[in-house]
Amino acid sequence: MQTNSTYTSLVAVGDSFTEGMSDLLPDGSYRGWADLLAARMAARTPGFRYANLAVRGKLIGQIVEEQVDVAAAMSPDVITLVGGLNDTLRPKVDMGRVRGLLEEAVERLAPACAQLVLMRSPGRTGPVLERFRPRMEELFNHVDDLAKRHGALVVDLYGAPSLADPRMWDVDRLHLTGEGHRRVAEAVWQALGYGPEDADWHTPMPPIPPPGWISRRTADARFARQHLLPWIGRRLTGRSSGDGLMPKRPELYPYEEPPA
Repeated sequence: MQTNSTYTSLVAVGDSFTEGMSDLLPDGSYRGWADLLAARMAARTPGFRYANLAVRGKLIGQIVEEQVDVAAAMSPDVITLVGGLNDTLRPKVDMGRVRGLLEEAVERLAPACAQLVLMRSPGRTGPVLERFRPRMEELFNHVDDLAKRHGALVVDLYGAPSLADPRMWDVDRLHLTGEGHRRVAEAVWQALGYGPEDADWHTPMPPIPPPGWISRRTADARFARQHLLPWIGRRLTGRSSGDGLMPKRPELYPYEEPPA
């Protein structure tokens, strides 16, 4: 694919993955792969504009209702859409409805931009996520089908060995670290046709000795107390970590670096 330096605007749509959790900045806000991608594109194109409508915890129905028409009305050059994974992690989910809503989103967004980008989200190993893996793979197969029918790009993060490494994931085991987000930004950058800045983003980090039994059990207990139990509580009560939150970049404005 040839380098493409003609894109002048980007709108990111989705949930916590696209909002940027857990790539924390000094001021307490989140950066993430979409911000990193926008910064690179802005460095190539003066006046580059960027909006990020993603909000943590959003289900695909909420993304369609709250973000899709807003993004389409902006008519940017590039729209990224990543959604539906939160639905697959619910105790009960109607996958037919999820597929239908994702298709609705793609049908609205694809004609509104020059290039729609979809993703097969990254996945790490672990007992908590294993029970949801068939749903995740059903979702990703649908993403592939939609991309073929609507001319979208698919960035395959699920098949990237580097992003399965536990060191790429924050202590909550649901969100990427800053290094993980950097690699996702590189993957999307290359998919859009830009020359690679890290040709080996998908290459796993050098192996290290596994932690001992006591260290693993301590980490598991901390994870359950600080992250798993609150997550289960929100699922059971119908609450979301994004309740009441607004998008961090709701308008398609010229890109500016966040304060240091």
